Amino acid sequence: MPTRPHAVHRPTTYAVTVLAVATAVALSACSGAAEASSGGPAGSTAQAGPAVNTSPDQKRITATKDEKAAALLPAAVRERGTITAANAGAGGGTPPLVFTADDDKTVIGVEVDLAHLFADKLGLRVETPATSWENVFLGIDSGRYDVALTNVTVTEERKEKYDFATYRKDDLAFEAPTGGTWKVTSGKDIAGKTIAVGSGTNQEKILLDWNEANVEAGLAPAEVKYFQSQTDYYLALASHRIDAYFGPNPSVAYHVATAGQTEAIGHFSGAGDSLQGLIAVLTKKGSGLAAPYAAAINSAIADGSYAKVLQRWNLSTEGLAKSEINPPGLPKTD
Repeated sequence: MPTRPHAVHRPTTYAVTVLAVATAVALSACSGAAEASSGGPAGSTAQAGPAVNTSPDQKRITATKDEKAAALLPAAVRERGTITAANAGAGGGTPPLVFTADDDKTVIGVEVDLAHLFADKLGLRVETPATSWENVFLGIDSGRYDVALTNVTVTEERKEKYDFATYRKDDLAFEAPTGGTWKVTSGKDIAGKTIAVGSGTNQEKILLDWNEANVEAGLAPAEVKYFQSQTDYYLALASHRIDAYFGPNPSVAYHVATAGQTEAIGHFSGAGDSLQGLIAVLTKKGSGLAAPYAAAINSAIADGSYAKVLQRWNLSTEGLAKSEINPPGLPKTD
């Protein structure tokens, strides 16, 4: 999921549509759960299937302790036997990352599942407090939280203050109605299409850059549309006023799985063409927690439990072959 939005050159006109909210929507938009808060739209008329367990009884994937990974833990953490893994799920969250279950109080999601899985590997009991996005970082800085799993993208600026252990790709996806033949494999594939995107996001920058390249190559630019709410995105795609939505892959994947109306027709790095963006466990720099987490993640990758968690949330395309500590991150921006 992209980092905080790059500053982008905005087009001079916006196709902003304000629609009456007269249609019930399978997935309501939530903000603050992570950097995927500008989530995706939906499609036609098919009924949603029970593809995702949103009950408080999650029946999580578990794993056995990896002694070598546990041995890398700082002595104080290993001796107390617990770890606090914060997330930005306060206020409802963003499915499928961190959000509230059907009982309106239990916090669930892929980030919570992975926090439990990696703690299993380290032989620790884990607490997963939900807070705001800003308080995740403040809590790590103050020592209130040991780590955070909440869709944090590795950036060069953040690496100056934090250590990271990667566990997912930071991907974007195009979502379109099911049954079509159009696929997006490069920027040229958007020529002449009408595409919605969140304002001020990395994906908007990518889309506008592709438009510029297409115009220079003699291709028609895509018509870029912006809407004021999540419901507007759903209705625009359902009524075929847009050809696709370009947004964070987790949000797209969740909606595809739960609504049964749309499909992902292309995946791209949230960092753009030059770098694969990566999501990572956030730890305070010098805390000694990045190495044991990377070892725990790699152990979960090796035994297949990691893949099972991603599959459970329809995020298999974001799986990594190996966890890395402090890899190249999104570059600094002016």
